[in-house]
Amino acid sequence: MTSYLIAGASGMLGQDLQSALSGREVTALGRTDLDVTDLEAVRAAVAGHDVVINAAAYTRVDDAESDEDAANSVNALGAENLAVAAAENGATMVQISTDYVFDGRATTPYPEDSPLNPVSAYGRTKAAGEIAVAAANPRHYIVRTAWLYGAGGGNFARTMLALASSKPSWTVVDDQTGQPTWTGDLARQIVRLLDADAPAGVYHGTNSGSTTWFGFARAVLASAGLDPERIHPTDSSQFVRPAPRPAYSVLGHDGWARAGLEPMRPWREALQAAVDEGALS
Repeated sequence: MTSYLIAGASGMLGQDLQSALSGREVTALGRTDLDVTDLEAVRAAVAGHDVVINAAAYTRVDDAESDEDAANSVNALGAENLAVAAAENGATMVQISTDYVFDGRATTPYPEDSPLNPVSAYGRTKAAGEIAVAAANPRHYIVRTAWLYGAGGGNFARTMLALASSKPSWTVVDDQTGQPTWTGDLARQIVRLLDADAPAGVYHGTNSGSTTWFGFARAVLASAGLDPERIHPTDSSQFVRPAPRPAYSVLGHDGWARAGLEPMRPWREALQAAVDEGALS
């Protein structure tokens, strides 16, 4: 029986990965269980496993601008440690990455082989993690994702629903375009990727289609049976933050077809399913 190790198992995606792998032999380790920056601890944890899924990450995008070393220790060194230990055990490595490895200046979806060009500290550390994983373990899948929401943690969609209970109206930026992605769908897609024994390489794990944060916010309210007209558009100049956000981070999905797999379903369909299943309540 295939044995799976999930690092970062207590996070939003990590929790849904545990559900997607229900009934299989899974070791789920959260941040307090495994320090991914400690190579010897990682080696001990990985021993005996056939698949290592790295959902551990430093995701405080703005804090990374002033503490890039801390972000790098988890996102690059931690990823490398897991990939090295997986390779030593002949295990497959799944590295979760991000749209932030690109500069956000594109106008059409980024293909999987687009050159990396991060413009933030967080993006640089995640790009370094991708490079380290690919170099350390030929049996790797790098799965880039974006705009995640789900049941297992705080996220934009849940924030919008919380605001709906406390404010009559509010504004959301309408000049950043991306792909809202349900962690439940992403977890199941990762399992399909592994089960298919697909070719090693980069895959874009986002729900299909695209929208702006404003469009996403209104869809969240509508899916929950609330009035989306309460949300009004604004632009990024009204929300200046330390780390630059990609203006356009839509990811292309050609890699799935090359592997003989269907891409993830449209984001609106996934959002309604998430709401109906109580993932945002």
